[in-house]
Amino acid sequence: MIFNFFNSRFFLVFLFPLILGSLTVFSFQPFNYNFINFIIIPILFLVTTYVQKKSKNRYRKRPYLLNLFLIGYLFGVGFFLAGTYWVSHSLTFDESLNFLIPITIVGLPLFLGLFFGFANLIVGPFLKNNFVSILLFASSLALMDFLRAKIFTGFPWNLWAYTWSWMPDTLQLLPILGFFSFNLFCIIIYCAPLLLIFRNKFGYTTFILIGIIFFGNYIYGNSIIKKNNKYLKQINFTQENYIFTKIISPNFELKYNLSNDDISKKILKLIRYSSPDKNKKTLFAWPEGVFTGFNLKQIKQYQSTFEKSFSENHLILFGVNTVSDNQFSSNVFNSLVIINNKFDVLFKYDKIKLVPFGEFLPFDKILSKLGIKKITEGYASFSEGKEKNIFLFDKLKLLPLICYEIIFPELSQNANQKNLIVNISEDAWFGDTIGPNQHMAKAIFRAIENNVFLIRSANRGFSVFIDNKGIIKKALKPDETGVIELNVPFINSAQIKYKIDLIFFALLFTCVFIFLIFKKNENK
Repeated sequence: MIFNFFNSRFFLVFLFPLILGSLTVFSFQPFNYNFINFIIIPILFLVTTYVQKKSKNRYRKRPYLLNLFLIGYLFGVGFFLAGTYWVSHSLTFDESLNFLIPITIVGLPLFLGLFFGFANLIVGPFLKNNFVSILLFASSLALMDFLRAKIFTGFPWNLWAYTWSWMPDTLQLLPILGFFSFNLFCIIIYCAPLLLIFRNKFGYTTFILIGIIFFGNYIYGNSIIKKNNKYLKQINFTQENYIFTKIISPNFELKYNLSNDDISKKILKLIRYSSPDKNKKTLFAWPEGVFTGFNLKQIKQYQSTFEKSFSENHLILFGVNTVSDNQFSSNVFNSLVIINNKFDVLFKYDKIKLVPFGEFLPFDKILSKLGIKKITEGYASFSEGKEKNIFLFDKLKLLPLICYEIIFPELSQNANQKNLIVNISEDAWFGDTIGPNQHMAKAIFRAIENNVFLIRSANRGFSVFIDNKGIIKKALKPDETGVIELNVPFINSAQIKYKIDLIFFALLFTCVFIFLIFKKNENK
């Protein structure tokens, strides 16, 4: 009876993949039990090959390809159901959007699961219990991760590579391979236990080889980090090659419809936490969202407070809404600005990657008639920034990233001549969920990929200094209020001159080519 249940189509095609996908959440931050992927991903492969055979006899009355699609699709639904449920928490701040919470919890996984479904549908019919099928299987998952990162504005969240965020020693090949190539290797490594199950000499040899490569990569990464630590200790900290930085995490409660008095109190608190020394050159990094509902022109009415508290030695960086000066339009932007003590705007960057439904409403003419608005305060959608700017100040070359822009590798890799990345965020939207942990993990990868220090200032999120090899130097947790400070050195690394994505597609093509050659020889 029990055996028949576990061998049934209901269990193997519907229930089991959903459970497997849900369990993967424990391999990401904040849990970091990524060893479970050495079990989950091989089981997904074996279930696919098993059902593929059964579909030709036991399940022959059922659609053959549909079975393969459903295995991948329901695995993906479980993957995103457990991994992105926290997105719905942002809807709790506006009562008019509460009816969308169930839709968000279920609807997002139902859509994103399609990527896993199509991956299994495309390669499932060709899989067998051999090494070349592992390459094909891993390639399909990696390709769908790539497409998920690029189409429909892109959502490269919780790709398999991020399960290693807790171990920077394994990540030091990122600047060479690129993120998506590294993600492909991660999937292949997670599939390695299958080689032991296949029980042949070639499989055992390949398993040992993959193990050597994995531990070799760890040893390489560990040596890179040790060399970098020695280098950082030997840096001669002069005003020319570093900037003294304070990250302020005010832990403000997220509220709509703030009054002028509310804003005034917030500014005074931020200044008190900043504790500026007028004689010391300092960059103050305040988070995104501290002036919710107010734009830059409205904040400027507190110019005298800034002049009184700060000096000409200070730069103040924060997130705020800005309005275009174009007399023919009134576009509103989610911006990062840097001002001096006189409130002169030295730099302004308008966010390029806006959050769908969070900062702009897709199909707004239709959805607005249904009473749906963007999640952030106000009804009008933010306008999209047009270019990636670098803030140049003496020898500082600062690259800004706002909120979830940190999850897009291309936004930082395509910007040349930077020696510092700053990411500001408002993570109060996600409450006490796992969202802020997953968000912070992405910043580790961007620091390593670009070989520069990364500063992250978040309200009710992780505020951190991350060095150029992904080591967290100082941090404030989401429930902590305070300030952390560090002399942040400028790392002038050689810029990558080639397209990282080309390496990924070259590896993808190689895996598929090996599979086709093997299959051709097998047919002969």
